[in-house]
Amino acid sequence: MPAKPVRETDLYEPVKQLLERQGYEVKAEVGAADVVARRGDEAPVIVELKTGFSLALFHQAIERLKLAEAVYVAVPRGTGRAFQKSLKNNLMLCRRLGLGLMTVRLKDGLVEVHADPGPYAPRKQVRKQARLLKEFARLNGDPNTGGQTRKGGLVTAYRQDALRCAAVLSAGPAKAAEVARLARVERARAIMADNHYGWFERVERGVYGLTAAGLSAVS
Repeated sequence: MPAKPVRETDLYEPVKQLLERQGYEVKAEVGAADVVARRGDEAPVIVELKTGFSLALFHQAIERLKLAEAVYVAVPRGTGRAFQKSLKNNLMLCRRLGLGLMTVRLKDGLVEVHADPGPYAPRKQVRKQARLLKEFARLNGDPNTGGQTRKGGLVTAYRQDALRCAAVLSAGPAKAAEVARLARVERARAIMADNHYGWFERVERGVYGLTAAGLSAVS
């Protein structure tokens, strides 16, 4: 027997019960809002219900921010790694937008609040920024097309250095120190030893040559 499709209305009762336990009066489909909750003279709380994360859900929630400061999105709680990854990514998006996020476990009506609405200032990750700027400085020219991965793989500074080493070795095997000097790549020995692309082979101690893949890469 096929599984019963999930509907937005399946989310309503669990969300309503959660808010009522917190002292709110809750009503569905008030104007354009899926759920509106009010506690005394406090500002309203709005919850937008959807059967899954979507751009339309966030568009609606942003519109509701014109009506209330406290706006949540609520979706069914899934299982598995794919849902956990989606939850993590959308939780970050909600925080950036100042939205709250709830998930509803439909089998027992458990509602989990993952984030409350409010301003969010992400902490700058200085180490990652430093790596980004280092890669920017190392890249020779602008070899990639924004938003796309070129055929053969994304061109990184590491790949450019490996190609310089391969170009030197296209004339024949050479010592690592000589490759580093001619290619002007200080990390030549490490690149050839790691052999990330399968282009290099050690001919003898300290001497490297090209594999067939390496010859193809520089041809």
